[in-house]
Amino acid sequence: MVRIGIDAMGGDFAPEVAIEGAVMSLKFLDKESRIVLFGDKERIEELLKKHNCPAENFDIVATTQVIEMGDHPAKAFIAKRDSSITVGFNYLAEGKIDGFASAGSTGAMMVGSMQVIKPIEGVIRPVLATLIPTVSAEHGIQRAVLMDVGLNVDAKPEVLAQYGLLGSIYAKSALKMDNPRVALLNIGEEEGKGNAQAKATYDLMKEDKRYNFVGNVEASYIFTGKIGDVVVADAFVGNSLLKMAEALYRINFRLGGGKPRLKNFLRPLLGRIVPKLYWQNDFWDAMNAESVGGLQVMGINAPVMIGHGSSSARAICSMILSMERDIKSNFPQKLREALKESNSENKE
Repeated sequence: MVRIGIDAMGGDFAPEVAIEGAVMSLKFLDKESRIVLFGDKERIEELLKKHNCPAENFDIVATTQVIEMGDHPAKAFIAKRDSSITVGFNYLAEGKIDGFASAGSTGAMMVGSMQVIKPIEGVIRPVLATLIPTVSAEHGIQRAVLMDVGLNVDAKPEVLAQYGLLGSIYAKSALKMDNPRVALLNIGEEEGKGNAQAKATYDLMKEDKRYNFVGNVEASYIFTGKIGDVVVADAFVGNSLLKMAEALYRINFRLGGGKPRLKNFLRPLLGRIVPKLYWQNDFWDAMNAESVGGLQVMGINAPVMIGHGSSSARAICSMILSMERDIKSNFPQKLREALKESNSENKE
């Protein structure tokens, strides 16, 4: 059984939105998956009743405290031992759940990730990653991995080079890609482009034979999937790119991009007749942060996902489904095996 831990008290609109999203996800989860909700049990049961959903559909772990957005993350994580986040991480560390996700305090989630679950041995620095859509007439809508999007703003070249390995293994295990192409985000495609950090990183990635490094990628090609399936950048650049993409989605939606352009039954036919005339709705829906759900904390010993504080019910639902996928991918174990194998080869 897959046990998905969800912080019912995390987020600006919790617990109402968290519970609504959890109920929504039941329609899409596999039968062997089980959601474990952490939070105010009485309130959770009231909301489940409101949605005409039996409480028996979930496992509920009662907690009495909440780490607020304004709390000092590290201090609150220790002081509020019965908070939904702290208890959730303890359950994850003890193997009582297989993954944990929250739209609550990002700082507290990172404290739990680093101090309770801890980085995998051999990982220089864990990374925050997200999935972005790519679109082409040949392959349609696919997903690519963008990393780092919020953790290490001044990453050293060896850290960025290792991101390539993490992203490659994740793309293989979670996205089922056979030989994902790993690219370094840069201001030009040619070798030797960029600042000192980019040049040094390029050299390290070029030498690393553990993944399929294809060179530099310009930002203009990221959403086409023309060059890379995994895009590596430091958090300063990656986060800026992610926020720009989110802003473009909002602008497109306000200008009418959220309205259907083609009848659903015409899309497959038109796609075959005129491949280059790709239906825009699908791409922009995939660009919507609500369809992604949250950010993966890669490089630690168990699946952890962090959602946006303003997450809607749809975003929570997406976060739960993404967590189910990540748990089933067994990514942390595959990363441990890859690093262990590398260490053995280096010793020889």
